[in-house]
Amino acid sequence: MNTNVISSFIAIATSISFLLLSPPSKSFYHSLFLSDSLSCNESIANHLYILTKRPHVAGSEANAEAAAYVLSTLTSYKVRSHITTYEVALTYPISRSLTLKPTPQDSPVKFDLHQDIYDGDPHADVADEVLPTFHAYAKSATVAGPVVYANYGRVQDYAVLKQMKVNVSGNVVLAKYGKIYRGDIVENAYAEGAIGVLIYTDRKDYGGGGDAKWFPDDKWMPSSGVQVGSVYNGAGDPTTPGWPSSGLCERLSDDDAEKGGEVPLIPSLPISWADGDRILRSIDGQVANDDWQGGKDAPVYKVGPGPAILNLSYTGKQVITTIQNVIGIIEGVEEPDRYVILGNHRDAWTFGAVDPNSGTAALLEVAHRMWKLQEKGWKPRRTIIFCNWDAEEYGLIGSTEWVEENREMLASRAVAYMNVDIAVQGLGFYASATPQLDELLIKATKQIGRLGGGGSDYSAFVQHVGVPATDISYGEVTSIWGLVALQLADEEFLPFDYLSYANELQRSVEDLKIELSEKGIKLFPLFNSIKELRMAATKIANEIKVLQDRNVWASVSKNDHYKVRELNDRLMMAERAFTDREGLPGRTWYKHLIFAPSKHNDYGSKYFPGIDDAIEKAKSINTTDLWLAVQHEVWRVSRVIKHASLVLSGQLT
Repeated sequence: MNTNVISSFIAIATSISFLLLSPPSKSFYHSLFLSDSLSCNESIANHLYILTKRPHVAGSEANAEAAAYVLSTLTSYKVRSHITTYEVALTYPISRSLTLKPTPQDSPVKFDLHQDIYDGDPHADVADEVLPTFHAYAKSATVAGPVVYANYGRVQDYAVLKQMKVNVSGNVVLAKYGKIYRGDIVENAYAEGAIGVLIYTDRKDYGGGGDAKWFPDDKWMPSSGVQVGSVYNGAGDPTTPGWPSSGLCERLSDDDAEKGGEVPLIPSLPISWADGDRILRSIDGQVANDDWQGGKDAPVYKVGPGPAILNLSYTGKQVITTIQNVIGIIEGVEEPDRYVILGNHRDAWTFGAVDPNSGTAALLEVAHRMWKLQEKGWKPRRTIIFCNWDAEEYGLIGSTEWVEENREMLASRAVAYMNVDIAVQGLGFYASATPQLDELLIKATKQIGRLGGGGSDYSAFVQHVGVPATDISYGEVTSIWGLVALQLADEEFLPFDYLSYANELQRSVEDLKIELSEKGIKLFPLFNSIKELRMAATKIANEIKVLQDRNVWASVSKNDHYKVRELNDRLMMAERAFTDREGLPGRTWYKHLIFAPSKHNDYGSKYFPGIDDAIEKAKSINTTDLWLAVQHEVWRVSRVIKHASLVLSGQLT
């Protein structure tokens, strides 16, 4: 037989043998991840049941037990796991009292500040373990004064009160929870001269209104229900701003922490709709605007001040206590030094069945399915890290301390961070993300928001370090969460789309152009830098396509492996370039100049937050210097966008 023919047969046989013996593709394992054979609703339900048997506020024995359960579960799935502890400043209530004197002639009304237990409550035997309703980090003080109703306590609400000639100074503010973060409600009231704040849940917002039924007959908050939470406006331990609370570390004194401007300086309490309703009925004065009014059967809301007098007293204690983050690691094979991070917090003000432990149960289920994939031969390209955070409810403390401690490692190695707090709450699927991840999530949802707010543990990753991130909730979360993680961990080229980023920035600058018309602010630096970003995004997309097309028809060379790594590094590091070491003016911890919480609403997301803050200040005082400060912020943002384009292009100037 001809030698060439024999060689051809050998080549064909070798190719067939290779195809038969080669391991399944990554996409095969990704499909398997979604199959019913790997999922187990019973195990998810069991996780949720165990995690929510007792109240488990941060720093409590019950929460330490929950951490041990998460650790043991991850370990049972062959995930290399450990607990990282921090010693942080947390606060707890000692005493609270609230008394209303409707008029000088009336007898005082003392509120019991108690949430009722409903008939048949399966947790009634441990209800006494629930902390009394309070605001974490609230100022300890006793104050008394007339009450003013301030709607949601937003900046625009106080502008309305000023138009009505209502003076807030020296009074106690009553505000509805909702619209903005409760810490901003307290801060805004303090800025207006209030001496104390009560935040209640209005039935119109949280009680269903009208004839709606309350829990346990329906989803609505009962009349005695109280929305508790933190009023700290920072992120991380307030006594260690910018550095980790590890062991015997440097700490600020309480006075210095207060001077930082993020710890409240007036007392506050959360109260129920029933107590808020009783106070509202005692307020006289001008009738509030229609959009400030309550729902069906509510009294006519008036703004005051008074004649009712409120006596508010709160005493809390601050202690340095231990919190536990649980960290689990599945090491990557080809790129072990590249991290895809999944996170969820564990601590809860009470039982935490929805927020956060439905997310914790989902996190454990993702780990369980990945263990099953490993048993079938799957090995991730990049390292996958599971993070179960502590003390999130107090101010994103567990995640922030960990990011601060591991800042340089994360800045050089983290590919993306994906957060889930709420895995089950009604229908639908909702996701927020930094824009380069849009295409990765778009198949699951078209309701993609922006991760500028400070509402959960993605904050330190995006806003302090500059790591691409997502925040997912509701619906088939475990499948979607895990699948996105697999794609980020396994795809040869990181699935980041910076053209989407450039288009988002372009739209935002167009909006800014309208807002700043006739203000003399030059926006050409932003338009020019975005144009450069678009060109760089197009360039790297073309480079990736060329390499993909070449490798379809030829074996992957050693040089190509280096090129893939270099392209992925450019995609990964571009987000870091949107950060600035000086941070936002007056908010230096927030380094990201594209996304950050609104200055007056920590839950809200703002494009170009430094520009937005400067505009709000310039509009309020309207001086030449302040409008020059707006222009300066425009230049700062344009510079970081240009830096990102240089990173994407991969070339020195």
